[in-house]
Amino acid sequence: MEHLRIDIHGIVQGVGFRPFMHRQVRAHGLCGTIRNSSSGVVLELEGERRALEAFLEELPHKAPKLAVIDRIEPAWGGAIQGYAGFTILPSLVERERNTLISPDVCICEDCRRELLDPTDRRYRYPFLNCTNCGPRFTIIRDVPYDRPLTSMGRFPMCPDCEREYHDIENRRYHAQPDCCPVCGPHLFFVDAEGRRTEGDEEALALARDMLKTGKIVAIKGLGGVHLACSCDDPAVARRLRQRKQRDEKPFALMCRDLDCARQICEVSADEARLLESYQRPIVLLKKRAPGLAHLSENGYLGVMLPYTPLHVLLFGDDIDRLVMTSANLSDTPIVYKNEEALERLAGIADGFLLHDREIQTRCDDSLCFCVDGREYPLRRSRGYAPYPIRVERGRSNLLACGAEQKAGFCLSKGDYVFPSQHIGDLKNYETLENYEQQIAHFERLFDIRPEAIACDLHPDYLSTAYAKERAEREGLPLVQVQHHHAHLVSCMADIGLKDPVIGFIWDGTGLGTDNTIWGGECLIGDANGFERFGSIRPIPLIGGDLATKELDRVAYALRGEAGLETAENPLFETMLKNGLNCPLSSGMGRLFDGAAALLGIKTLASYEGQGAVLLGAAAAEDEAGEYPFEMEGELLRFDWRPMIRAMAEDPADTSRKAAKFMNTLLAMAAEQAEAASHKSGIRDVVLSGGSFQNMYMLQRLPARLRARGLQVYHHSRVSCNDEGIALGQLMILNEAL
Repeated sequence: MEHLRIDIHGIVQGVGFRPFMHRQVRAHGLCGTIRNSSSGVVLELEGERRALEAFLEELPHKAPKLAVIDRIEPAWGGAIQGYAGFTILPSLVERERNTLISPDVCICEDCRRELLDPTDRRYRYPFLNCTNCGPRFTIIRDVPYDRPLTSMGRFPMCPDCEREYHDIENRRYHAQPDCCPVCGPHLFFVDAEGRRTEGDEEALALARDMLKTGKIVAIKGLGGVHLACSCDDPAVARRLRQRKQRDEKPFALMCRDLDCARQICEVSADEARLLESYQRPIVLLKKRAPGLAHLSENGYLGVMLPYTPLHVLLFGDDIDRLVMTSANLSDTPIVYKNEEALERLAGIADGFLLHDREIQTRCDDSLCFCVDGREYPLRRSRGYAPYPIRVERGRSNLLACGAEQKAGFCLSKGDYVFPSQHIGDLKNYETLENYEQQIAHFERLFDIRPEAIACDLHPDYLSTAYAKERAEREGLPLVQVQHHHAHLVSCMADIGLKDPVIGFIWDGTGLGTDNTIWGGECLIGDANGFERFGSIRPIPLIGGDLATKELDRVAYALRGEAGLETAENPLFETMLKNGLNCPLSSGMGRLFDGAAALLGIKTLASYEGQGAVLLGAAAAEDEAGEYPFEMEGELLRFDWRPMIRAMAEDPADTSRKAAKFMNTLLAMAAEQAEAASHKSGIRDVVLSGGSFQNMYMLQRLPARLRARGLQVYHHSRVSCNDEGIALGQLMILNEAL
């Protein structure tokens, strides 16, 4: 008889790990105890040496579906306790916390069967869950992950649930959010006049009736409130746009099942797998045919499948598709509290389907493409956060504050880096307040006390102001990181690359080390530093930031720089001649904007990147050729003037001209990459920045570069846009200390 203690680290709380281990221990004929700790779980086992060794050998390969075993620390010896059987002990609270927390996950097949089984005691109960599914991150206040420290603490279990909770054979054994209609949360409905209707079935019926009759309903889900309405009637969608002040930005859809999604979109096997994964992200799918412009004006629709029991019941068997968009006004965080929904969404929603389980943490739906068979994130949030990214030689207690648009932050603890969920654009007090609250929440959950901070170079970003104020207040080292360098290192860390790379970092705006606006960059470097090898010829932005909305200002400057005639505009001419509020930008996003305006695709943008999105959607899929271009200077710049002149003279239709414009950029990038590789001897290339949300570019550029003998990498775990740069900032800070 020997004693063995095993400390297990990873996502091992809230995923059925302890009951699973109970069964494994019994199968090996062992006795002992298990408990949650602030660092994971602790097993104390006794038995014959051979049985203990067999158990230990199997352990890394056997775990519940949602568990992630990161590290196992066995310790042999110790006094024999003479355990009788196997016991789950109360959680152990330790001074240092190293627990990982599971993201929220979709309803499992077992719970779905119970939900729709008239003989089951949880039949049609909107909050059923088990150890394999349900809310996690969004209901946790603190660790260890026990019911009193979650939103379920105010719902004492009834005798039946209590019995399941303590039954080793039941899949709800020690499931912290376990509940039923007798003891759990419930729905209620509030109409536009404030009349409240209690009861799950009654509330659900009112919401379904409203949706079927063209009304807009606010629906509280896992991480916040959605605004839902019929997606089949353009008039209903237009009404929601008007009320929400979302004129043209695409709406996401929720489809009842894959067949309903396939009726309007092309769905590959990999996309189907991603749609049905336990993360249930919004997946951007190609439309089957032109149309549905009231939902999305480009060639893609964002589609997700029901991920909670409530959603399953909402669709029933007679609603195929609904608009399901985050409930917020422009540039403010998603609404997540009942009182806030009733107050702030009055005049937008015709009714409110709410419930009495509190959301502790806002968490928007995740958004991605499927590229090369896996996620290509544009927004990493529900289903993924707060799962960490593992890096090598990481330092603990670092904070990276991200950028301004698509803000996000990262915290580190040894080899773990914790990217935040989606925060939004840091343009107002509400978003900044949520950003600061989430940093504090992550620090508490993961027991991280920052000892150094990284942020962007831009002095006007609210994230930079936060970093500077906190560093000064707490006496911490502060490292300001150039925006595109952070993008490059973010992609390296995402992929796991260590040695220097060539990076194409294409986006709209980022402050350069020379105090000018960068954004069409070819860099060579790693976390220790970078060289700016190539760029594009700077574009005068007439009116500064105004040019990012009034795209004809960029088009006017492009035509003028290319020596083409322009419509007479004395104000623009005076500004250009005198350099009055006409900052120069090498932003690739601005070149896309200008091309979109020149081709008559979009002249007035209602959301960031709209010109580029529509230009990509307009492009012909066939090989349309390319325009002439030149490269100039020691800093190898793309001279776009020959391209602009050729576009202006091209008799081809708009779709072919859009494709030829982007093909020219592909040819330019291949030439820049080959020159950078020849100079540096580097063959690895990474692609990052918001411009690589353009699938026309992302699906074609790697082939062009591989034809030059280069190896190409893109993001797969964090976003290519500014949401992902905090990871790069943190890794640069990690090397700077």
